Amino acid sequence: MRIIRKLAAVVVAGALGLSLSAMSVSAVETLRISSWAPPSHGINALMWPRLIKMIEEATEGRVTAEIKYKLASPPAQFDLIQDGAADITWIFHGYNPGRFVATKLIEIPGYKGSAEAASVTYWRAYEKFLAKANEHKGVKLIGLMTHGRGILHSNKKVTRLSEIKGMKLRLGGGVSGDVGKALGATGIRVPAPKVYETLASKAADGVMMPYEGRKGFKLTEVAKNVYEMPGGFYRGSFALIMNNDRFNALPERDRKALMTVFGEAASRMAGKVWDEIDAIGRDVTKAAADNSITIANAADQAAYAKIAADIKAKVIAEVAKKGIDAQAAVDFIAKDMAAQ
Repeated sequence: MRIIRKLAAVVVAGALGLSLSAMSVSAVETLRISSWAPPSHGINALMWPRLIKMIEEATEGRVTAEIKYKLASPPAQFDLIQDGAADITWIFHGYNPGRFVATKLIEIPGYKGSAEAASVTYWRAYEKFLAKANEHKGVKLIGLMTHGRGILHSNKKVTRLSEIKGMKLRLGGGVSGDVGKALGATGIRVPAPKVYETLASKAADGVMMPYEGRKGFKLTEVAKNVYEMPGGFYRGSFALIMNNDRFNALPERDRKALMTVFGEAASRMAGKVWDEIDAIGRDVTKAAADNSITIANAADQAAYAKIAADIKAKVIAEVAKKGIDAQAAVDFIAKDMAAQ
């Protein structure tokens, strides 16, 4: 009888252990990440996996995430998150003209530093200056980032700044649109995933994007020539956003843990990824026998510096209308980036 009782106790204990184990497994929160670039893109191959790891480590495995593709078009990502159809995504601010204005301050040409430095400074500038504009109302902002130098990728070889005039260029919006207009190009607005077919069909002569696009969007095949302005023609502004209700529904300890990941930490990591994938894009271009890279000469650099100054003044005036001390923000960004 004693043996039977012991056996029963073991069975009960085992069943309880299995039950607790099942409860532990079911307690893991899995966040849905919506991503609009192809799976091979550096953001999906490197940035999201690193953020997921940071989330898992911070919450001791209680929260994780998985990437989902083609849930919505790139311009619709903000609304997708706001409506709760996904939990987290990345957005390019230029895809929603008029909705985001203060974000253009990080995009203006002339800043010196890496994408990592720009992304860290961007978050700091947001907290100090840009949050006042409240342009991410309706979602939780969890990170900010920029890509590296925006360059010209084209079908024909461009060797002088003046040759851009009259070209049909795919421009993503934001300051890149201001740059294209200032250079006399005709802008064509299509999301980044459509760039390859836009160039392959000759609907555009070229595109302004960072070096990453050479690999991520296979530009080495359809835009075999690069015209590079040292320092870049512009930078691109992105945000990582999360559904407010989904965040608030998490246990308090997990919310606190995630706040050690979100913000400057996530921004730094994302910017560092952009530096890595931009370097990969440049290496891929150099390795392609039928691709070329032309660096703007001194005269064209000086000419563009004057154009950039006008763009900078225009953007500062535009952002100032939002009640932000835009000049102070620009000065802060330049100083903080240079100090990193």
